[in-house]
Amino acid sequence: MAPRERKPALAALAVLLILVGALGATVMVMRAGNKVSVVQIGKEVAAGDRIPSSALREVEVSDDSGVSFIRWNQRGDLTSHYRAATNLTVGSVLVVSMITDQDNSVPAGKSLVGISLKAGQYPDGLRAGQTVAAYLVGDEGKDSSDSSGSAGPSGNLISSHLTIRSAGSTGGSIGDSGDFDVTVVADDADAGALTNAAAAQNVALVLVPSKS
Repeated sequence: MAPRERKPALAALAVLLILVGALGATVMVMRAGNKVSVVQIGKEVAAGDRIPSSALREVEVSDDSGVSFIRWNQRGDLTSHYRAATNLTVGSVLVVSMITDQDNSVPAGKSLVGISLKAGQYPDGLRAGQTVAAYLVGDEGKDSSDSSGSAGPSGNLISSHLTIRSAGSTGGSIGDSGDFDVTVVADDADAGALTNAAAAQNVALVLVPSKS
């Protein structure tokens, strides 16, 4: 009688093992397809700037990548207490290493330089986050150019990779052009020459096309 009594128990155990295996497979499939909502950058943000809510987009990514994404439900804390630790480009998915809680942070080896520009010294539409090149113009620019008087990069380029921190017109009313004030992040090696040229208003900015 004993062998007959063991058969139902063995059958029950077999069924239990099958159920456990099926449950495990189901969990693995569900985890593989699990998505979380995270923050993607929809507008360029310069290093050191606060990250505005208008620059944020919601996207879904896999939850099993192990990457420290900034979750979409954390965006309120993000815009209130954090800044960009590096230049944030359109389409990048935000991770912890790309933000900082330090105010007015400037990357090591960089300096902030203010430039006041007149009409003709800058292209329309300049905004924070863009990359520009700075050239020496005016009488000093002519002195540093070649004998033909051309204002080529070989003669009067100050820096080819300045990041705009902020930009805006000082015009007080409609029709008043005023000056266009730009603050840029420059390499320390270029900051001195750029500051001297800016003080003499002998700087012109050229927009550098994005590589993306």
